[in-house]
Amino acid sequence: MNQELSMSATQLVAALQKPASEFTKADIISYIKENDIRMVNFMYPAADGRLKTLNFVINDAAYLDAILTCGERVDGSSLFPFIEAGSSDLYVVPRFCTAFIDPFAETTTLSMLCSYFNKDGELLESSPEYTLRKACKAFTDVTGMEFQAMGELEYYVISEDSGLFPATDQRGYHESAPYAKFNDFRTDCMLYIAKAGGQIKYGHSEVGNFTLDGKIYEQNEIEFLPVRADLAADQLMIAKWVIRNLAYQYGYDITFAPKITAGKAGSGLHIHMRIMKDGQNQMLKDGVLSETARKAIAGMMELAPSITAFGNTNPTSYFRLVPHQEAPTNICWGDRNRSVLVRVPLGWSAKTDMCMLANPLEAPSHYDTTQKQTVEMRSPDGSADLYQLIAGLAVACRHGFEIENALEIAEKTYVNVNIHKKENEDKLKQLAQLPDSCAASADCLEKQRAIFEEYHVFSPAMVDGIISKLRSYEDRTLRSEVRDNQEEMLKLVNKYFHCG
Repeated sequence: MNQELSMSATQLVAALQKPASEFTKADIISYIKENDIRMVNFMYPAADGRLKTLNFVINDAAYLDAILTCGERVDGSSLFPFIEAGSSDLYVVPRFCTAFIDPFAETTTLSMLCSYFNKDGELLESSPEYTLRKACKAFTDVTGMEFQAMGELEYYVISEDSGLFPATDQRGYHESAPYAKFNDFRTDCMLYIAKAGGQIKYGHSEVGNFTLDGKIYEQNEIEFLPVRADLAADQLMIAKWVIRNLAYQYGYDITFAPKITAGKAGSGLHIHMRIMKDGQNQMLKDGVLSETARKAIAGMMELAPSITAFGNTNPTSYFRLVPHQEAPTNICWGDRNRSVLVRVPLGWSAKTDMCMLANPLEAPSHYDTTQKQTVEMRSPDGSADLYQLIAGLAVACRHGFEIENALEIAEKTYVNVNIHKKENEDKLKQLAQLPDSCAASADCLEKQRAIFEEYHVFSPAMVDGIISKLRSYEDRTLRSEVRDNQEEMLKLVNKYFHCG
């Protein structure tokens, strides 16, 4: 493992003796001087969903102070399609709370994520990162509570097949070595991500596992802990960057694409959410799902069709969202039910002390498990713009508190059965469906855009750009056209292989 991995965001926290949220410019300068750091990187997400990087050599103390204070100019027209070349300059200014040591740089380098500013020194209205911040503020202004999120990041690792200890096709869930081949790679990724500030819950191999043309395709997942929603997006951005860079060092290929090939599990990007007030989780009351949680779910039921515009952004997304598979297609929710769009996972609401039952020598734990309860949106995939997606979910959950019949909507869309079984056909027919193409998703966003633009969260220019991009694929009938044409499907998979 890279020796520089020992230097990290957590080490900055230890060295500066304060949480990252309290880092100041003086802290960053002090850390750079004391650790003889010679380079600084600014990193920022663009319209393609990837982090871009600007490198600085630290010439002297005055230059360091200047770049940390003033940021630098970048060509916005090369980063975002909605910015005209004739007035394209933007500023990128670092956010000190995101500072971490780049584990891949040969020279010790401090990296920070940046915010975009326009020519007037104002936060860029159409910046995905600022859009998420506005969405979180609007949620708090309306509800008096904080919106938190966490992601489940699924991806395939691809490498040459040795033929040894073959895994069972499509049975890779939580598999151990030697049947799972890339556990060590995943745990290295987790350590790198954690040392860049990511709050990781756990990692494991996933269902997808197959061989094709002499190569093994193994699906893995890294899941995060719930944090403030804007931080959740930052952590996922850095995580994707880390996984790709480490795979490059290992000689592996990586894809977050929603679909690899027909008949094999696609990769999702499930987002869990919880709502907090005064440090307490508001998703449960008296051991059952609270009115607060059901209102938020109702908002997601109402806006689910247009959320696909942020979370399912290329034609192959809709090869994953097909009926009778584990990925959802109907707009409904339920408890511990993997056929639904929004799932309420187990929340440790049982009254038993499981630790004491498993370990009879232990005293009662009295652990507050109410903090663990979340709800999970299951439609998004790795093509998502992370900031727009989580912003869209924050808007949807806020919307649930603004509509009078939210609890009625929640009751109407609740299911407690597998809706894909034949005996539940009548229930299935009552449920609305998600869009089946980028074009249909764009139509849904057009119809519901006013809700996303309310409180100036999503700018009209951003919404126009999303709709235009989705419609440019001209895929309204594509799914049915290539359903039985494996060759054409693989062409599309290869085209969007490195999405997001």
